Parts: sequence; structure tokens; C-alpha cells
Amino acid sequence: MDTKYQALIDESRRRGLTGLDRLRTCMELLSTARAIDRDCAIRLGSHGLSEGRFVLLFLLRDRTDGLAPHVLADRAGVTRGTITGLLDGLERDGLVRRTPDPEDRRRVRVMLTTSGEAVTARAFQEHAGWIAGLTAGLSAEEQADLVRLLGKLRAGLASEDGS
Repeated sequence: MDTKYQALIDESRRRGLTGLDRLRTCMELLSTARAIDRDCAIRLGSHGLSEGRFVLLFLLRDRTDGLAPHVLADRAGVTRGTITGLLDGLERDGLVRRTPDPEDRRRVRVMLTTSGEAVTARAFQEHAGWIAGLTAGLSAEEQADLVRLLGKLRAGLASEDGS
């Protein structure tokens, strides 16, 4: 567990707060998520990618006709302002190119370059194997239980914030 999370648990125990088991469970989950994020960033970074850039390349994979920037933004769950910055960087690195839309020249379509296709294939192969390995130590039943329990936690979050 991350030191900062352990410090919160220790301080809560020192103050005599109740619900330490629930707090520990949440802190273990947060610590695990941070470790996964950290490893993900390192692995994608070895390909010169961030998670956001990787998602865009993956969305463009096998799309010979490309996608409009606003479609990429919607599918990646980012704002249109964010998509512009991500695409600028990918284009500067030679991984994507913007071309006029053949049906409406006021619009553009984003496509992978040959270099982008190669990077995407390598990164996806490695990333998919790494992700599959994260739960390799769990049985199929344990994986199903984990998915169910995480869904239950997300449902609790949704009801707490009114969404």
C-alpha cells in the first residue's frame, strides 16, 4: 500500500475513528489503481505514448477512412480542446496525418501514418498482454467476483453524487 494511504489509516486508528476496515479496503483499491496507472505510463512511455495518445491511435487502428477529430474526442471521452493538443503532438511525431474530408473539404479526417500503424501494433500487442497478465493469478470465478464488486462500488459512487 502507498505510504500516504497507510498514513491515513494510521492516523485514523490513532484518532479512534471507526470503519477502519472499510477505509483500508478503499486505500488498497486506490493504491492498486495508482500502481496500475504508473506501470501503464511506463510501458506506454517506452513507445513515446501517453494513455491518451495510445487510445487515439487504437481508435484509428484499422480505420482506413480515418475519423473526424470530434468523433475521436467523443469516443476517447475527452474535450475537443484536448483532442486538438493530442492530435498536434501525434502529427508532429509523424504518427497521424490530417487530411481533408472527401465529402466536405471544410472538415478533416485523421488517419494513422505507416509509422503510426507500426507503433500502434507494437504498443497494442505489448499492452494487451500486460493487461491480461494483471489478472492472470485470479481464477475465472475470482475475476467475475472482482468485476461484480467493482461495479457495485461504481454504482455506490453514482448514487452518492446524484448521477
